[in-house]
Amino acid sequence: TYLLFVFSSEAMEERYEHKTQARIQDVVRTKMMDKYVREEPMIRGPKFMVRLRSHTVFENSSIKLFCTVEGFPMPVVKWYKDGVILCMSCGTYLIEAKGGIHTLEIPRCSTDDTAQYAAVACNSHGQASTQASVIVKRFKQEDESCSYAWLPYTAAMLPQIQYTKIHITFLDKFGPVFATEGQSATLTATMTLNPNLANLQPEAQWYRDDTRLFDSKWVKIHTGRGVTTLTIPNLFKDDEGLYKIRLVTKGGTAEHSAFVSVSDGPPPVPGAPGAPMDIKIHDANRDYVIVSWKPPNTTTEGPILGYFVDKCEVGTENWTQCNDHPIKICKYPVSGLFEGHAYYFRVRAVNSHGISKASRMSDPIAALDPTEFENLHGGFNCICIEKSEGKPPGAASGIHASEIDRTYVVLSWRAPAYFSKAPMWYYIEKVTCGAWQRVNTQVPIRSPRYAVFDLSEGKQYKFRIFAANIYGASEPSEPTGPIETLQLKGVPSAPGQVISTRETNTSVLIQWAPPKEPNQLIGYYIDQCVKGSKDWTSANHKPHKDTKFVVSGLTTGETYVFRVQAINELGLSDESQESAPLTVKAALTPPSAPYDIALLNCDGHSMVLNWKKPLHSGGANIKEYYVDKRRSGTTMWREVHIPPVTERLYKVEGLTEGAVYQFQVYAANLAGLGPAAKPSADLSCEAWTMPEPGPAYDLTFSEVRDKSLLVEWQKPVYTGSGAVTGYHVEYAKKGTSEWTTANETAVSHRFLKVTSLEAGASYTFRVRAVNAAGVGMASMASDPVTAKAVEGSQEVSCVVDEKSGDIVLSFESCQITEGSQFIWKKDYKEMTDFSHGVVIKTEGSHSKLIFKNAEKEDFGTYSVSVTNTEGVSSSYTISAEELAKMLELSYDIRHPIIPLKSELAYKILERGRMRFWLQAEEISSNVTYKFFANNKELSGPNKMSHDVSTGIIEFIMDHFTEENEGTFTCQITDGGGKGQSSLVLIGDAFKAALAEADYQRREYIRVKEGPHFSEFLSLQVGDDCSVTLVCKVANLKKESVFHWYKEDTEIIPDVKPDLGSGVCKLPIKLFSLKTAGVYKATISDDRGKDKSQIDISGKVFDDAINKINQLAGGSSAAELVINCTATGIQMQCHMKYFTSEMNITWCHGEAKLSHSDKIVIGGTPAMATIEVIEPTEKDKGKYSIVITNSENSHKRTLDLSGDGQAEAYAEKNRGKVVGGLPDVVTIMEKKTLSLTCTVCGEPKPQVSWLKNGADVELDDQYVVSLDQGKFASLTIKGVSMENSGRYTMIVQNKYGGESVDIVVSVYRHGENIPQVKPTLTPKTIIPPKLPIEIPQPKSQPAPSPAPSSPSPAPPKAGRGMKSPTPTRRK
Repeated sequence: TYLLFVFSSEAMEERYEHKTQARIQDVVRTKMMDKYVREEPMIRGPKFMVRLRSHTVFENSSIKLFCTVEGFPMPVVKWYKDGVILCMSCGTYLIEAKGGIHTLEIPRCSTDDTAQYAAVACNSHGQASTQASVIVKRFKQEDESCSYAWLPYTAAMLPQIQYTKIHITFLDKFGPVFATEGQSATLTATMTLNPNLANLQPEAQWYRDDTRLFDSKWVKIHTGRGVTTLTIPNLFKDDEGLYKIRLVTKGGTAEHSAFVSVSDGPPPVPGAPGAPMDIKIHDANRDYVIVSWKPPNTTTEGPILGYFVDKCEVGTENWTQCNDHPIKICKYPVSGLFEGHAYYFRVRAVNSHGISKASRMSDPIAALDPTEFENLHGGFNCICIEKSEGKPPGAASGIHASEIDRTYVVLSWRAPAYFSKAPMWYYIEKVTCGAWQRVNTQVPIRSPRYAVFDLSEGKQYKFRIFAANIYGASEPSEPTGPIETLQLKGVPSAPGQVISTRETNTSVLIQWAPPKEPNQLIGYYIDQCVKGSKDWTSANHKPHKDTKFVVSGLTTGETYVFRVQAINELGLSDESQESAPLTVKAALTPPSAPYDIALLNCDGHSMVLNWKKPLHSGGANIKEYYVDKRRSGTTMWREVHIPPVTERLYKVEGLTEGAVYQFQVYAANLAGLGPAAKPSADLSCEAWTMPEPGPAYDLTFSEVRDKSLLVEWQKPVYTGSGAVTGYHVEYAKKGTSEWTTANETAVSHRFLKVTSLEAGASYTFRVRAVNAAGVGMASMASDPVTAKAVEGSQEVSCVVDEKSGDIVLSFESCQITEGSQFIWKKDYKEMTDFSHGVVIKTEGSHSKLIFKNAEKEDFGTYSVSVTNTEGVSSSYTISAEELAKMLELSYDIRHPIIPLKSELAYKILERGRMRFWLQAEEISSNVTYKFFANNKELSGPNKMSHDVSTGIIEFIMDHFTEENEGTFTCQITDGGGKGQSSLVLIGDAFKAALAEADYQRREYIRVKEGPHFSEFLSLQVGDDCSVTLVCKVANLKKESVFHWYKEDTEIIPDVKPDLGSGVCKLPIKLFSLKTAGVYKATISDDRGKDKSQIDISGKVFDDAINKINQLAGGSSAAELVINCTATGIQMQCHMKYFTSEMNITWCHGEAKLSHSDKIVIGGTPAMATIEVIEPTEKDKGKYSIVITNSENSHKRTLDLSGDGQAEAYAEKNRGKVVGGLPDVVTIMEKKTLSLTCTVCGEPKPQVSWLKNGADVELDDQYVVSLDQGKFASLTIKGVSMENSGRYTMIVQNKYGGESVDIVVSVYRHGENIPQVKPTLTPKTIIPPKLPIEIPQPKSQPAPSPAPSSPSPAPPKAGRGMKSPTPTRRK
């Protein structure tokens, strides 16, 4: 025997396990320190974000306790006092809850309220509580331990070792990156160190999804001189993830992270899927490896059908495909490798459109025996072995399955103790049921680890191992227990509810419930879509393992919906349900701390404090501030006010004169209470008596440009011995103490524009107030302000609107966010009075200040600032001179004069007609104009015209006579513009024009010798209300032809025009709006043609209707008469002519009636009618018709008594034949004829039958029946030729009835059916019996006396009669 040092794989595994555990612990510690880690909202129990604070108050004061709690579902909060739930019915306590903020208010404290109060929050996932003590003091006094309490505590203590702490501040941070495969990306972070020690530089650690990254061919990292950079030269989807830079020092760490998104590059074939990713190699052996990968997202592509795996030997560029057919799962064993050779692997996806690009190739992997790999990397073990030359090896042991899949199992075992020069190998046997079978392997197994392939899914196997050498085989190892291969279960089920919550103004946190059936889940894909569209896009392109994900790169203010899919080796699950729509905006957080607490005044018993508002409001307005105080040298802070204050100016009262105090301030918004401000400097409570003013405060800046800015401030609280008369502004470059006065002469207003600054330099400012005693204390220095204009900033412009004449100050903001507001000021005082026509209009990023009625006093400086931006602002100064010019321009725009090219002139046309015309520079289609002669308007719309293209307006006067001497004027209106021009024709000028007109008229007649209109068309209304077009023609001959037209369509009159008399007339039948329009008449022959036209509309039509009203409404209008109809009572007024356009009004009593379902107003050309449908008692009374014209009105009245109503009632209830009877009946001899119809009436009518005017005699052949008072019939049995004739059916009751005729024709058997044409008389109406009695519905008729003798049987025809005694309803 001898000792041998061999490499141990067990030692290697132990070291690997140790490193793995250490790494896991490090990740856990990192996660616990990360304050941004959020709980899953669907399983989140209550958690108090802002806890209750203890208070000490005095008796009779009020107190409010508040806390903020979150959880899902929203927790319910209950309040307790000393462990007992509070009673709310007594009214001592007030509870309020808004969202997650809960308050308990005690309006008037007493000593009994001293207790411990608790708020307990509960939901379905648990509960949480917070407590606070309230101490109510009876007497107000300072809580001092001794008179020296203000002195600092300086008790002796052990020296404390101080370590150097390096503060790291990021100057520039990298943001989210959105790139495509094949591009490059660089992440850079710059920082400053304080102190910056050469031997204590931080270590820069880069991580992707919490995995440490090192410099490699995929990632390049460079760090030095305060800059660290990570570059990815060629992006793959494997590179997507959350990248984090961690700067590690001995004093702590500084971190920053951002998401890098890598989308699919252009596919080789349109519609092909994206490339697979995350290629991993498992269980490499001498002749095989197992390759796994993750599937791509297929949001916009078709489903994946399978994958191809490719391999390439290291040192070559020859890629070969490993599988002939696409495999559907994301794992594939590649066999047939050459031992000792190294390979790369890659994967391609396939769908119905084509094959994707290849994935990123794997790291190189060598096909080696695992034992040889362990010998290369393992440690030494000292093993004592017996020399066994010439013997077979011992049995292997510890056989087990280290990996199980659907079609293969990876077996591992411990090698037997063996030392021989003869090589050793292994055999594997398997069994399912029955005999053991040897597993066929391509190469000898020399390592104690091997994968057995070609197994069946979901089946149980046992395995055992034989060790062998040239001397024989060992005994079989102990067999394994039953090992069951995995069974394909399908893709995961869809994830559960998806909840989106706000994160930042460009990102959203998405959280969801995992699928109920994960089925070996790999991760999730998240899709996003703008609400209202169906354009889904991928939020991540590499599977995400967690159930929450921050979607970055969203558009601020846009509304999105989200969905999630789960992934395993088989592919993607169904989509989850869509999340609720969410608008992208920053989530609310508590505000940051206020700072720079300043003392503005002290009178020995109180101090006036001011502080600067927090730099970060947390996304909501700051509602309240809390001020605490303490004596200098003590540690306990005390509130100084209840309730909280809303302004940044507060007077702290009840202080001890001469004592030294410190103060701190908290800010609160809807999200809760922010951190405390840094304690103020020691402030001594000593009264201020200096004559100079105290400090100004609240310095603000606007209109920041490259070399100037505007400073504003608030006046001092302490004014000294006299009023403040002015201010000086001082400034100094950042980091220096050399203050420069911006204005040597004090300004009286509280703003100043500071100029001559250095572009890009940072400055601090302060203000000193001045009074008669001198220059006062300086204000607290402002925060540094950089003299640099906001990129893209614009200035306010001032113009006069060319259309309205308004003076408009306009400003467009280069930045705008949700909630941004435009604040307009005059002389830097906010404008609040809008009663003088000042209007502010804002649309998007554009705002206007509009002066509708500007005045001379409106000059000054107008400024605008935009909230929720990086200080976007501007101003414009309107001087008195500029304002005067703009007011003049505004007046000219609002009162424009239409410029004329030519003034009003005249031209004499043929026939002696006079054309008056002028030409404007420009007119629109909406222009209106009027012509006047001696201040009297000239009418005739067809004689006036205009041409928009030339601007010419003209009026044609047909007859220019001596009466037209005088002044002619044209007035034009076009929009807001007006114009006027006049022409004077008097004296010699008029005589010359008149002579020329007479000459042209005579010359036209002499030269033309043609037909013409001696009188143009006019409209005449006759005494009988007939409407006629009339004109006169002259200079005719036999061949002259006259035509009428309406709207250019020729009219053929019933009577040809009488050209012999020279008068042509065209009657317009049934004159109404339907007959209105443009009518034209022409006269022509071989000598020429003349025409005349008239437009019957507007005033012409109204005058004709008014004339008809006069003629029809006078004595020609008859008195009202009643006509009973089937539906009611109709009143008629006969007149010469009626049309609906006439001014006619119907009244019932004094009330005007209008057309409705109850009242039907209408008429015919001969009368006007009104019908009362189904009249009732309330419809009785006086009805009148009023016919009104321009001069007077005419009225006709009718008292509608019960008679008219009775006639209508009779018409409604009389006997009637509803239908069923034919006009003609043709029937063969010896057949049976049945004439049947339906009748109606109330009471039920009697029915009788006549033949050829005589009663039908009832016998065995003629049978008459009336069934149920509704169905009447006459049956003729065995008809013969004698039964032919005219039969009459009479239906009648006490309200009247009617009769109907039927012709019956009988023919013999074998004859042709005769064609009988009826010559029937119309239906005859039978009048009612008078007087007509209308039954009263409420009265009951008296019972009839009992008859003394039996009543005779009623006649057969009276079966339909209704009994006079009403039946009782059941």
